[in-house]
This record gives sequence, C-alpha cells and structure tokens, in this order.
Amino acid sequence: MTLEVIKPGLATTVQDLGRPGYYHLGIPLSGGMDRYALRAANLLVGNAPGDAVLEAVFLGPELRFTADALIAVTGATLPVKLDGAAQPGWTALAVRAGQTLSFDFLKAGARAYIAIAGGIDVPVVLGSRSTYALGALGGWQGRALAAGDVLPLGTPHAAGREGVSVPEALRRPPGDPAVLRVLPGLYAHRLTEAALRGFFDDEWKVAPEADRIGYRFRGGRPLAFVDRTPPFGAGSDPSNIVDSGYPYGSIQVPGGAEPIVLHRDAVSGGGYFMIGAVISADMDLIGQMQPHQRTRFVAVDMPAALAARRERAERLRALAAALGA
Repeated sequence: MTLEVIKPGLATTVQDLGRPGYYHLGIPLSGGMDRYALRAANLLVGNAPGDAVLEAVFLGPELRFTADALIAVTGATLPVKLDGAAQPGWTALAVRAGQTLSFDFLKAGARAYIAIAGGIDVPVVLGSRSTYALGALGGWQGRALAAGDVLPLGTPHAAGREGVSVPEALRRPPGDPAVLRVLPGLYAHRLTEAALRGFFDDEWKVAPEADRIGYRFRGGRPLAFVDRTPPFGAGSDPSNIVDSGYPYGSIQVPGGAEPIVLHRDAVSGGGYFMIGAVISADMDLIGQMQPHQRTRFVAVDMPAALAARRERAERLRALAAALGA
C-alpha cells in the first residue's frame, strides 16, 4: 500500500519519536516537535506510539490513498477534508482507496500530525525513521516531501476503530500568552541580577525565525552581563563562552538580545552562554507556537520540573486509557 503526494505542503516530513543516543556525535534527536500529538495520532489508528507519521507545518499536504486506510490528524487546528468534505480532527477516520486527503487554512497551532494505520514505512536510519533535513538523514530520502513522491505504508498492527476521538480535556494548546517553564542555571550567573529578573518579568514574542532547530524570541529587554575578562577561547562578546554542550530546550541569547530555545534538530554545542533550559514537559508546546505568539518564561526549581514530568506521564497514560490502547 502506498500514499501519493499530490501537493507537499510547506514543510511536510516523516517523523517518529526520534533517534536518541547520537547527540554527542552531532546528530540530534529529531522526531516530532509535538511528541504528545504524534503519539495521540498513532494511538487513534492502532499504531505503536512511536510509529512514523507525517508532520505538516502551517500548510497541509494533499495526499491520495491507493488502498483503504484508517487515518488521524492531531496537533494544530488544520481543518481536515476528504474529497473536499470537512472531517473532525483528533479522530480516527476511514479513508477509501482513491480518496484524497487535503486541508483548509490553519486556524491555530503550527504543526499537524498525520498518522496512517501501519505507519510510514521508510527505512530505519540509526534506529529511527525521523527526518533530519539539515543532515539529509532519515525520513523520505532525507528531505521534506515533494509533489510526485510515493510513500510506502506498513501493515496495520491492530484493528483501529473509526470514529474514536481524543477528549477535549486531553488536548493541550499553548495558551495566550504561552507559558514556558524554565529551570535556570547553566550560565545564568553571567547575567546581572536585574537582567535575570527582567528576562522572566518581560513578555516575549516568537520571531519569524522559528524552526525545528530553534525558536527565536524577541520583544523583551536586552540582557546585561556581569563584567569579566573573557577567558582564552571564549571570544570578546559578553554572551560568548568557551564552547559547551547544548541541552535540548536550552536558552541561548547571542549578544544578549534575542533568546533562542534549541529544539529537536538543534546543534549539539557551541560558544553562546545559556540562561537555563525549558523543562521537558513544555517542549511540545513550543512546536505549536506560531510567529508573534506571546510568551512568558517562568522560573521553576528541579522538584517542580520533575513534578511536571510526572504530570505529563500521567496525561499520556490517560490518553492511552481513553483510546483503549
């Protein structure tokens, strides 16, 4: 069974839950920017949570099915259509051979996840089917989809149930303003106390330069640094450091001007200081944030970060239970 790409959308790629274990070699995790929505789409169609899906950004693709299938679209509010007829999101939908899946204009969020029973059956590269486009690795030929591509589909694991839907209470939009919890540290001591307070007091907005590598924010006050003599190899700008590893979610601020939160395709190290890191429980929210989205960063401590991780795990359990997975 195959899937024909009539129109590719803006930046539609094959993604799963990523390829951990290679970041120290400069190969990032990749995978879905919104891992919760990706899991939900898979569970709706009877797939394993980490099976490969399509991640569509801002503008959905147009796809033709060559055989009957069960599909689900989750994540962003990107209105779903089958042969031009409107269909619900976050719901398992039956598609007949020859039908075309398309999308209306984006209404909320940024990334939609299209799961098909059996998953997208592209080759596994370093343990994952995810696309890392910057390295031309994985996915479909290491790139975003293009018109004329024909994607192979796997054999369904289990019989999905048409019409099953994710309850509204288990869908988590970013909010307005979006609130991103941050564990301060790393190189936060490089800022003056007033600048660090200002970072958390100010309201920021997502800049147009926001992608799978990192999300840039602007609108807050520039950050002031504690005076120092730069160590050998750090560079003359006060935001420079001797090169260090970059954790996922870490917040670097080149020149002290515009924070950048590193995401799924982030580089693994470099020479910019980091204020801290967005906690793992809030990383999915970033994947659904559009340019100009109002944002507040909120400082939390380690117990609060661990509690949020437990809450996220409980939400995943509730999702699986609600879908009978």
